[in-house]
Amino acid sequence: MSNAVVQSSREKIIVKTSIIGIVANVFLAAFKAAIGLMSNSIAITLDAVNNISDAASSLITIVGAKLAAKAPDKEHPFGYGRIEYMSAIIISVLVFYAGVTSLIESAKQILQPETPAYNMVSLIIVAVAVVVKILLGRYVKNVGEHVNSDALINSGEDARLDSVISASTLVAAGIFLTCQISLEAWLGAIIAVVIIKAGIDMLRETLSKILGERNDLELAKDIKKTIVGFSGVRGAYDLVLHNYGPDSWQGSVHIEVPDTYSANQVDKMLREIMVEVAQKHNVMLTAIGVYSYNTQDEEISRVEKKLREIAFSHKHVRQIHGFYLTKETKNIRFDLVISLAAENRQLVFTETLAHIQREFPDYELQAVMDTDFSEE
Repeated sequence: MSNAVVQSSREKIIVKTSIIGIVANVFLAAFKAAIGLMSNSIAITLDAVNNISDAASSLITIVGAKLAAKAPDKEHPFGYGRIEYMSAIIISVLVFYAGVTSLIESAKQILQPETPAYNMVSLIIVAVAVVVKILLGRYVKNVGEHVNSDALINSGEDARLDSVISASTLVAAGIFLTCQISLEAWLGAIIAVVIIKAGIDMLRETLSKILGERNDLELAKDIKKTIVGFSGVRGAYDLVLHNYGPDSWQGSVHIEVPDTYSANQVDKMLREIMVEVAQKHNVMLTAIGVYSYNTQDEEISRVEKKLREIAFSHKHVRQIHGFYLTKETKNIRFDLVISLAAENRQLVFTETLAHIQREFPDYELQAVMDTDFSEE
């Protein structure tokens, strides 16, 4: 199945799920608003306002999915997939705004309290709303995780939060009916703070993705496993993945192949690797670099083994790759991967290189400090 077909199917699923969310939230908002006004309950009224913001979030999700599905063009050759992240940010801001306005209204109610007037019908409707929001939240979030949509995941999580909020209004009503103690305004304030925190958390998570996070560890591991499955490939290194929207990845990688391979053999292999990775992992490898490794000299193998022992005796050295020794020119080249956890990566690299040079004084070292972008 082509990527275009997959994206089209994904868009339809997101739109369908969002429409369901809009319809459910509009009905819930209408019922809660009526109950809140009739019972003079600030908590229930604010909960109704929150349902309206949820409906708006679903509408934004639809718009975002439609725009993100646009085909690449001259101005945006990598497509419009990242628009979905923008829609997720807008939803986060809406949730945050709803929390702030709710907090303001609750503060007013605390300063000028009003006595609520509950009845059994209104409480039953709120209880039904709790069940609906639990089911809706679980459904939307599960679909969001299935199609990798941050906007849907945020909407689903928000719906789950709403169910907790609605349940708490029932608790407040129970306390008032049994003890004649009104906790409405204070409960509204607590609800507002919870909403504000949820909005901040959603915003932080989405911004982190826009800034650029480390490689998806499982995806990176699977891609490398696919690559080293090709005959002759000793290792796959320096994998860098760039995300251009949910499920839209491009990347580059280095591989090690025998120094006996011809240019034609390498070219054929690289093309096969690109096709295999695209089909199995939906990742477009835009570049594959090549390291060659020595295959015909046991003495060189012993040198490589010794060099690795020296390097790994230093803390924060994670990996060595691209090793190649040329006897004629007395030259050794390799990449030294230094952990991002090192306080001073350059110092670790310099000290390690100096140690290796002392052990092999007759050789010129051509070493590069490298980074593992899939580091756990």
